[in-house]
Amino acid sequence: MKNIAVLVGSQRKKSFSKALAHNLIELAPASLQLEIVPIAHLPFFNQDWEEDLPTPEEVTAFRKTIEEADGFIFVTPEYNRSVPALIKNAVDIASRPKGKSKWGGKPGLIISNSPGSISGFGAYHILQQSLFTLGVRLMSFPEIYIGHVDTLLDDDGMMQNESTRDFLADSLKKFEKWVEKHTK
Repeated sequence: MKNIAVLVGSQRKKSFSKALAHNLIELAPASLQLEIVPIAHLPFFNQDWEEDLPTPEEVTAFRKTIEEADGFIFVTPEYNRSVPALIKNAVDIASRPKGKSKWGGKPGLIISNSPGSISGFGAYHILQQSLFTLGVRLMSFPEIYIGHVDTLLDDDGMMQNESTRDFLADSLKKFEKWVEKHTK
C-alpha cells in the first residue's frame, strides 16, 4: 500500500477543496492510502530557520511527513487567478533547506476547483510550475479541473454528481498506475 499525502489549499469549514479531498479518500483504490495532512497550522516560511532561528517543531514534523509519503495529491481552490498562500507556504516549507527538498522524484496529482466555470485553471497551472521545479512527477493526464463545484456536493460535502464522481474514481485509478510507475 502506498501512502499518499493529501494537501488541501483551503481551511474554511465548508471548504469545497476539503469536501473533494474527503470524497477522494472514499473513492481511492485499495492500494492507495490517502490521508489529509494538515497545513493551516504551519507558520509562514522563513529562510532564517536555516541559519539564525530554530526551526519550529511543526515545520520539522511536516517535513518528515512529506518525506515519508509515497506521493501527493494537491486539492486547491483558486484565489484571484492564483494558488492560495496556504498551499504555497506548505510547498515552500518542504522544499527547504536548499538541496534537501522532500518533494522531488515522487508522484503527484493536482485537482483544482472553483464555483466558477474556469474551474481553478489559474491555480492549477501556477501550482504545477512550482511542483515541476521541485521535481514532483505530476500526472498530466487527465488534468483535473472541477468547475461549478458548489453545485456538485450535497450539504454534507458528498459528491452528488455521478459523472463527476465516476471521473474522480477513474482519475484515481490512473493515479494508482502513475504511483506504481514512479515509486520504488
